[in-house]
Amino acid sequence: MNEPPRMARSGAAVPRKIAERARQISDGRLSPAVPRDAATVILLRQAASGVEAFLLRRTAELEFAPGAYVFPGGSVDPRDADETIGWAGPAPADFGALLDVPPDHARALVCAAVRETFEESGVLLAGPSNSPADLVRDSAVLAGDRHALLTGSASLGEVLGRRDLVLRADLLTPWARWITPEVSPRRFDTWFFAAALPPGQTATAAPEGHADPGESESGTWLGPAAALEAAKAGGITLLPPTAVTLGELAGHHDVAGILARRRVITPRLPKVVVEDGQVRLTMPQAGEREAQ
Repeated sequence: MNEPPRMARSGAAVPRKIAERARQISDGRLSPAVPRDAATVILLRQAASGVEAFLLRRTAELEFAPGAYVFPGGSVDPRDADETIGWAGPAPADFGALLDVPPDHARALVCAAVRETFEESGVLLAGPSNSPADLVRDSAVLAGDRHALLTGSASLGEVLGRRDLVLRADLLTPWARWITPEVSPRRFDTWFFAAALPPGQTATAAPEGHADPGESESGTWLGPAAALEAAKAGGITLLPPTAVTLGELAGHHDVAGILARRRVITPRLPKVVVEDGQVRLTMPQAGEREAQ
């Protein structure tokens, strides 16, 4: 069994509403919300200056993390568990071993990762069923399919089926698992995957030629170190898991090196701690190791 990540002793102060929820949970007056399964993809490309990651700026009207810069991702949909979705690459059981979940759970997480990446960035990690080693090389022709997914009028399985495509599970590298703190009113159990931008595809925040019904107002490519510097200077807002992930990526000079990593995935759960009347956020310390 993997050891859980250690928690840092000191932490940042938290907003007043969150502090009050922490006290209520600590006193037994409030039960933590149950986290929903989610999947996120760290979409990467190789630039002249080094590795860049695609970040979306969430709209200011959202209840959860308004205005924050995040990787494409979202909640697992029941239709992501559809066993008829075309699949190429490591079997769900292989992913299950890496993610420490049953095969059917791993299938749903991988399908959600591919679907959410397509919905939120327009990048589809798929290839033709008669030649799955090839990749989709033009994002623009799929704008209508992306819009159908965003509006819920089609499922990933339906989009892939009518395009005669299969999902390319081999393009995803499991990276991390983050669980929203118990004190949060909305919680997610999110598996992070890393993937390279396929040749010929373009990442955008909204489907070309369609009004955007999604959750992001813009998208940009940033080097991990540059994104962290911008957040430090107050130019952008990063959620803790995003900032930690960018810090991990900052030590790599090429996308291939990142995708070659085989990390042991253990849950990371930031905690809001009540001590001596003070409420502070504590983060899990880095302690992950490579899979054998």
